[in-house]
Amino acid sequence: MTTIRDPHTKARGWNPFRSIKFFVLCQGFLQLAQLMASGCLKSSISTIERRYGFTSQKVGLLVAFNEVGNVMLIVFVSFLGSRVHRPRFIGAGALLASVSALIIALPHFLGGPYQHTAQAGSTTDNGTSGLCQSQSSNATLPSNQSCGLSESPTHGGVFPVLLLGQLLLGISTVPIQPFGISYVDDFASRRNSPLYIGILLAMTSLGPAVGFMMGSFTLRLYVDFDRVPTDQILLDSKDLRWVGAWWLGFLIASCLLFLTSLPYLFFPRSLTKESAFREESKSEDEKQPEPVQTVTLIQFLRRFPQIMLRTLKNPVFLLLCLGQVFCAGVIVGVITFLAKFMERQFNLSASFSTMLIGVVHIPISVAAIVVGGAVMRHLDLSRLGAARWCSLAMVLALLCSVPLLFIGCPTQNVAGIFPPGRSTGKSTAMQTARDGSAMSCRCVCPPDAFNPVCASDGTEFRSPCLAGCVAVETDNLNKVQNYTSCGCVGRGGGGYAVPGTCGSSCSHLLVLFMVISSLTCFIGATCKAPSFSTILRTVPPEDKSFAVGVCYMLFRVLAFLPTPVIYGSVIDKSCLMWGRKCGKRTSCLYYDLDSFRRGFFGLLTVFLCLALFCFLMTTLVLRKQTGSLEKKAGSERGYKLESSVEGVEGRSEGGGGGGE
Repeated sequence: MTTIRDPHTKARGWNPFRSIKFFVLCQGFLQLAQLMASGCLKSSISTIERRYGFTSQKVGLLVAFNEVGNVMLIVFVSFLGSRVHRPRFIGAGALLASVSALIIALPHFLGGPYQHTAQAGSTTDNGTSGLCQSQSSNATLPSNQSCGLSESPTHGGVFPVLLLGQLLLGISTVPIQPFGISYVDDFASRRNSPLYIGILLAMTSLGPAVGFMMGSFTLRLYVDFDRVPTDQILLDSKDLRWVGAWWLGFLIASCLLFLTSLPYLFFPRSLTKESAFREESKSEDEKQPEPVQTVTLIQFLRRFPQIMLRTLKNPVFLLLCLGQVFCAGVIVGVITFLAKFMERQFNLSASFSTMLIGVVHIPISVAAIVVGGAVMRHLDLSRLGAARWCSLAMVLALLCSVPLLFIGCPTQNVAGIFPPGRSTGKSTAMQTARDGSAMSCRCVCPPDAFNPVCASDGTEFRSPCLAGCVAVETDNLNKVQNYTSCGCVGRGGGGYAVPGTCGSSCSHLLVLFMVISSLTCFIGATCKAPSFSTILRTVPPEDKSFAVGVCYMLFRVLAFLPTPVIYGSVIDKSCLMWGRKCGKRTSCLYYDLDSFRRGFFGLLTVFLCLALFCFLMTTLVLRKQTGSLEKKAGSERGYKLESSVEGVEGRSEGGGGGGE
């Protein structure tokens, strides 16, 4: 028996590129890879700062530059909407993100190998490297010998290259999430659309955590492991001069972005609407999204300021957006600089402090957002109830954040640097020479030497030379164990010093710090879902999409752009001593840890206070609006009651007249 096929049969088999579920899968992996690249940069901030001698303010500007391209193009994304082939635009954005990640990693391959001063743990030059040289010696200072080699021609152009990569990375993200979510919402069934969008938002939250975890792994590898044999790597990850392989994460992210961009070349411009139930498949398959009203770009740009002004005139909308902006300021500070703070404060390695952020703080914040949404749904909070919830969350977060101002370590005793104006042992003759060399206990030392040693009397010196050490003890592998005969150590001199920093004396407070900081992040993040829900309830239905776009624009302009630079400037003010290389200032070598802690968490507290003020003002405005509405409704009910009574009386009188 011959089977006659229906000529109108759409396909002979399942085509994944015609399935909205497959699109959601591809979009989820793409958003994960894209945000993983962003997380790689934030997890490597202190490492990039040390590698290229950047200040914290400079790396803050680098982080903020990602938002420049995003802000420039966000208006055009609002205009384009579904007027373009969205999958192809998403794929193009992914390809651009892949190229951007390669550009960010480019300085590692264009520049020379990493040159740190006075090779730590090294016994080159017959074991005399970094040791005391007498004043009568005519030998050239080691730092001056290596100056020409350490400064490659491309070193000065590193920062512009990184800025270009960040700019392009910001531009590449413009179409990915907005077009992806709108595409899903257009072609998914009404029942499945919230689930799909929730999956995409979850991947958005998971991406930075994966980026931090990958950064933790790559920073354990030496920056030049691809150039230097393993047996010649003489630093370890606990050394203050250690630089991890910050570039490796960007190469991995670039490969993932390239692979995830390929499926978008095959998705059609539109799909058949997904059916929620099998019995509705015939009718649903024929339905397509309503065509978008044709508006020219000029008309859109003319209407844009009017709609924006109308939206910003809404006091509840503006106050809630500003509250979220200040909350975003807290998030930016935590993600960008908290790992560096813990690294310095508790003497942690860069990889371990980065891992703590990715494993603890980010997942806890994501869980808090979910909890906030569940509370909003379970309690069925009104706009006023949501504003009160946000105010309460900010009060509790403030109470939790205050102890963080006091949980930390005092600055270690560094000879000639801290405490200021205080000298140690025989180091009274030591001076940090800005115009030449440093002289300590009749030793001539390189001015830019940084090879910290911890003396037997508990004092830290920037180098064995500044400690007056003239001899060295090594192990069987020719690795330094002790510097001996140190003329500046102890009252009578002749003490010893071990390689590495003395470190902090309060590492036992790390657990308490993690508990309190995580609790602060959790409580503060619970207000995200209620505040956004209130924003959507506050504006007219036709302005909802635009209002969310305006809110995100305020985030970028007022929070994501300036706050990294503000945090970096505050951190730089706590620097006790800047590094110098070839006569140029580099990154900070020693911080006043008390000043660092007070400045960093003081700024976080200010942002929390401003957010609390905005939410309290929102509560007052909503209470006033609610009172006015109730008063108006009461007067209308009274008027209707009075009118109904008069009507009843009129009908009674009319009935009596008829009887007569």
